[in-house]
Amino acid sequence: MRSIFVGIEYAGKTTLIHQLERYYHRRGLSTHNDDHFTIPDKHLGPESKKLMVDFPADVKERMQRMQIHYHIDIIKKYEYPMVAGWHIEEAVYSSFYGDEPDHPYYPNYIYDFQRLYESAVVEAQLQDVVMIHVIAGDEEIRRRMKADPHEFQIICEADIGAIKKRFDEEVAKSLFTHQHRTVILDTTGKTPEQSLDELLSATEPLVTTAEIAIRSLPLPEGEFDVRYEGGVRRTIPKVS
Repeated sequence: MRSIFVGIEYAGKTTLIHQLERYYHRRGLSTHNDDHFTIPDKHLGPESKKLMVDFPADVKERMQRMQIHYHIDIIKKYEYPMVAGWHIEEAVYSSFYGDEPDHPYYPNYIYDFQRLYESAVVEAQLQDVVMIHVIAGDEEIRRRMKADPHEFQIICEADIGAIKKRFDEEVAKSLFTHQHRTVILDTTGKTPEQSLDELLSATEPLVTTAEIAIRSLPLPEGEFDVRYEGGVRRTIPKVS
């Protein structure tokens, strides 16, 4: 499944990506994870993050535009990519916070490319692209914000409702939504495991027959080896 995760900060995108990554890896499948669109890029070192926050607005805009465009090919190239945020996050946060001088986002984001990014993926006629709009209740987001605050937090508590509305609007415009390839996943009051089960169930009609077969394979508890016996693939528990 080619997964594009979108949604407000603290909704649970990163947690779901980690859950889905473990799910695929346990089945011997390689993933390509790109959860680094938020400014600053979470995969940078501490000093680089601080520098990125203070880059001039035109440098940020160009850097983000190139990164967003580059990931069109990532979605097309890899069988199990997981992209968090992509162009929708940039459209929401730049429009909402871009004019605030002390905020890491920037003004004058080039919005004209939104559907062009998506159409480049749609034209590849991939059978398993799914946009997952991850949501959570306002109070749940406030609770998570207080319990585990992000070092470079993007949203302000007072803006939660308005930002969620902007994400709703952007998701509604998406070509993936128009093609019925968007699922909405509410993580409020759920464990990560429960959210993963809901994600797998909601996306089952949108993935390939091959992935359905992989999801159906029984796996033993704990570590295991894969062996072929008489041409039949078996999973054999490792003996500790």
